[in-house]
Amino acid sequence: MSFISQFHPTIQEWFQKRFDSATAVQSESWPLIAQGKHMLITAPTGSGKTLTAFLWSLNQYATGAWQCGHTRVLYISPLKALNNDIRENLLDPLSQLRETHDFPDVSVQTRSGDTAASERQRMLRKPPDILITTPESLSLLLTTRNGMNALTEVRTVILDEVHAIIDNRRGVQLMTSLERLVELSGEFQRLALSATVQPLAAIASYVGGYDASGTPRPLSVVNAAGDKALEFRVRFPEAVRQAAANGMKIWDPLADSFRDIVDQNTSTLFFTNSRRLAEKITLKINEDLPGPIAYAHHGSLARDIRTTVEKRLRAGELKAIVATSSLEMGIDIGHLDEVVMVQSPPSVASTLQRMGRAGHQVGETSRGT
Repeated sequence: MSFISQFHPTIQEWFQKRFDSATAVQSESWPLIAQGKHMLITAPTGSGKTLTAFLWSLNQYATGAWQCGHTRVLYISPLKALNNDIRENLLDPLSQLRETHDFPDVSVQTRSGDTAASERQRMLRKPPDILITTPESLSLLLTTRNGMNALTEVRTVILDEVHAIIDNRRGVQLMTSLERLVELSGEFQRLALSATVQPLAAIASYVGGYDASGTPRPLSVVNAAGDKALEFRVRFPEAVRQAAANGMKIWDPLADSFRDIVDQNTSTLFFTNSRRLAEKITLKINEDLPGPIAYAHHGSLARDIRTTVEKRLRAGELKAIVATSSLEMGIDIGHLDEVVMVQSPPSVASTLQRMGRAGHQVGETSRGT
């Protein structure tokens, strides 16, 4: 029998109406999460890792184990654009649960560099039950009295896309912040998520850190990788090859090749390695067309522009987006037929992460070029 039967009846009913069954990563992880284990969870993009991490916390509210009015769940992502998406994806099931059942009024808010100052102050006066934030914003919260007061009841910390911070200063800052948080709230459950992270034992040790007695915190590892179908091809179009060989500019034949790909698909996501290249490719794809079919997406664009582009693609109103790593992680932008990576991505992990944007749902094939 699936572990979903161990959830509160309200959660069970909601889940069974919307999903055929639990995925492999959910079946393996939920019994351990329910036991309060610290965990490193890795599984292909689109396998339900985020729901895996959140659902037992919602169950705690449903059963009354946790009362509303304090921040019990802290979700930390290295990408602020992902945080807004996670909030929307949480508000939807919470709304459904409240409409059909007497479910607690669990509040969800985001705090990042995009959050207005007035909204940040409201959060401190009335902390949300689930706070979605970034490593930098967590660090800032831990430097103020009101910020620390808001975090004294944390019980679960979800570290999403942990591969993006594991080998850099942001990761060091985050792990330091978590140890400071332990001093405020006591020990809490750590749930680290990633589609592409290796070596698992070393990552688990890093995320776990050491408790007050100097003992390493053990992390249970769930590795549900290997069940994601991929189609991958490497192309260098002949027209581009000839232009390069003859000392001619390659941009026009390259843009023609990109337009051919866009025409063959309903929706396409292009990845580049720089914001300048993203803007240039967007310009070349749209050149001489009656209207734009591709839009740029990168961190230098204002939040409302990025959000509009994401929503329009999700609604099927755009044919293509040309992005940097701003869309590499798990933002929901709807169905994508294909991911096209211009030049080599920075790593194998990044390649798999980017490809995973296409075929993002359970059981679908991810297509990358």
